Amino acid sequence: MSKKIVIAGAGIGGLCAALALVRRGFEVAVYEQSPQLGEVGAGLQLSPNAMHVLQALDVADQVKAKAFRPKSAVMRHYQTGKTYFTVPLSDTATQKYAADYLHIHRADLHSILLNACEKQKVSIHLDQAVQGYQQNAQGLTIQLESGTSLVADLLIGADGIKSQVQACMLGQTPAQFTGQVAWRGVVAANKLPKGLIKPNANLWVGPGKHFVSYYLRGGDLVNFVAVQERTDWQKESWNEPGNINELRDTFDGWHPEVTELLAASEQCFLWALFDRPPLNQWTDQNVALLGDACHPMLPFLAQGAAMAIEDSYALAHYLATENDTSTALKAYQDLRLSRTSEIQLGARKNASLYHMSSPIEQAKLTVLSGLSSIGLSDRLAANKLDPIYAYNIVEQLN
Repeated sequence: MSKKIVIAGAGIGGLCAALALVRRGFEVAVYEQSPQLGEVGAGLQLSPNAMHVLQALDVADQVKAKAFRPKSAVMRHYQTGKTYFTVPLSDTATQKYAADYLHIHRADLHSILLNACEKQKVSIHLDQAVQGYQQNAQGLTIQLESGTSLVADLLIGADGIKSQVQACMLGQTPAQFTGQVAWRGVVAANKLPKGLIKPNANLWVGPGKHFVSYYLRGGDLVNFVAVQERTDWQKESWNEPGNINELRDTFDGWHPEVTELLAASEQCFLWALFDRPPLNQWTDQNVALLGDACHPMLPFLAQGAAMAIEDSYALAHYLATENDTSTALKAYQDLRLSRTSEIQLGARKNASLYHMSSPIEQAKLTVLSGLSSIGLSDRLAANKLDPIYAYNIVEQLN
């Protein structure tokens, strides 16, 4: 008899898990607190490690059709444009890692996963927040915020950094404000001078802030994310309007590729960056956490979505191959915990480097700048990214 699985959260992690599980023969129901679906946010980066999973779930071709394939990842000085490193992507990444590196609009990826879930008859319930759960000898009972209770064989908490499932499992602990905020926005490419934005993952680093830009939707849109150290804004919402003039002032004096992009931007959003330390426990009998609910990622390695996508494949694999649920969940946690913890901490360290936040970090950038002229900085950067991008969870588990 197939296990009945409830997933809390219909974001990218929750839908990817639903798709991976239903394809393994499980009965899956997703409960989402929002009254309507339509993933907020703008662009995200899908590195090869994530694309291996999307290929296995038969949605990679649809993703490629909606995405943009960047030529390189380039880090530059905020004023002079001096290159610190260039890591080739495009054909080089595809040949090296056996999968593409892509940029995609978050809403496009969400829509692709949602359509795939609906075709597989995943049951999706909106305006229904999972509040908590109880377990005893009779089984697992899940409480919804509406007061309704559900009975299921397994609960997966894919309900984000403010996860109620995590709070029920481990106790209520607030996420920590990092002292950084992120501005984001999207600009139509035809509103910009031709050739202004290079077809790369563009990273500009400067004192106390950094700026990222890249194309979406085959080059029709330009996405930007601007991170600034500041303590007077702690709203976590992704759809909180920001003041575009304030953003322009914040990056005044930066390279023209940044300032001209912001000059053409009509609106932006602003959200505070919160973090949690890596957890030691993701599971509790018949309950497991996934994605930001157990390892929220700061956006300094562009691996938040990728880690949730990897989680979904591992969880579905072990639940399908192990007869005992607790054994399956322990195997899932054991496989994923060290990798996600390492990447969580790596993303934190990048914040200091990107923001030139100490003499040591400034010295590192000076060294990188010197090495770039002989290509050594490119090799160093690629070597740091290889363990992330070269990881193929599908190959590892099959």
